[in-house]
Amino acid sequence: MSSKIKVLQVIPKLGYGGAETGCYDLAHFLFEKDSKSYIVTSGGPLLKFIKKDKVKVIRLPVHSKNPILILINTILLTLLIFFLKINIVHARSRAPAWSCLFSCFLTRTKFVTTFHGTYNYSNIFKKFYNSVMVRSDLVIAGSNFIFDHINKNYNDFLKKNRRVLVIFRGINTEYFSNSSITNEKITKLFTELNLNTETFKILLPGRLTKWKGQEMFLESLNLLKNKYLKKNFHCIIVGSHQGRKVYFKKLISLVEKYQLKNNVTFLSNFNEMPVIYYISDVIVSSSIQPEAFGRVSVEAQSMQKPIIASDFGGSRETIIDGKTGFLFKNGNPNSLSEYLKNVIEMDKDKLQSIGNEGRKNVLNRFDVEKMCQSTFAEYKKLLKI
Repeated sequence: MSSKIKVLQVIPKLGYGGAETGCYDLAHFLFEKDSKSYIVTSGGPLLKFIKKDKVKVIRLPVHSKNPILILINTILLTLLIFFLKINIVHARSRAPAWSCLFSCFLTRTKFVTTFHGTYNYSNIFKKFYNSVMVRSDLVIAGSNFIFDHINKNYNDFLKKNRRVLVIFRGINTEYFSNSSITNEKITKLFTELNLNTETFKILLPGRLTKWKGQEMFLESLNLLKNKYLKKNFHCIIVGSHQGRKVYFKKLISLVEKYQLKNNVTFLSNFNEMPVIYYISDVIVSSSIQPEAFGRVSVEAQSMQKPIIASDFGGSRETIIDGKTGFLFKNGNPNSLSEYLKNVIEMDKDKLQSIGNEGRKNVLNRFDVEKMCQSTFAEYKKLLKI
């Protein structure tokens, strides 16, 4: 074996989600550890930030669930593994994982998968399709919640020689830091969004999809305004509808119905999230289905902002309730509106104290360096080096 570990990560697309940024961060970390780092993907906006002198990117249609393309990808990945002398193949999604599984079997290469979310199923065929994520030599769960999900739903596919362990996802705490924000960026954002410094600003990040709970969130804002008589607030909902135009129109209709046009702004795309976290007074994660990890909650804490999140899933692991943020009764707009009211009424010292504790929490447990170092250590265990 070469003295260098050679890792090939396979991911459908490189966007700005947790799986994608984790792949990106690990790829560059491997270079710093004197290892060869490769990514196979079909494309994505994060590609332009890849440092090509450190990470080699190979474009293949690994986003496709088409059985013929999965077979073609298997052949191409087998050739790549053979010619690049890859030691570890790390798959981060189901369709490419099937290609990786067959390729690793043919080349006798160590295979790693990361469970980035809950893979549910309604029939045995879907369960079998999902099971590829536990057919690797090492299965990584991004949280204890996901670890329990794997053991509860896919235990019959786990063999004794396969390891399942938790490696908490991490974020770049230097990037998500107040010290990275300039006055110029703050002024520009206030101008673009026509914000008032005296208005209490609520941020709801996340793609526009039903399970993220935007409908319930808007209902909670209606209660905040009419039940608790809070008027001086502005909410910024950041996220793309990704083609869900009917759902987006429904959200617009709810804003009109609740007479929140002067209180709510939709922002489809925003690439400098630390800035918008910085100008916000509180962050909300309103998911009505459990978050696998809850990246928004961790990013908010890293930016020293109070987070209010649904009381289930990964958020229970990332938030210290009452100390770094608050957990409201999931799916309950009354509970969320009450927490929003309480945070609005808090003095600045209390809010700052919560923010400071949040930053400490993230630095201790969810820094990207810890995630990468733990993953790299597991690679070396697999290769017995």
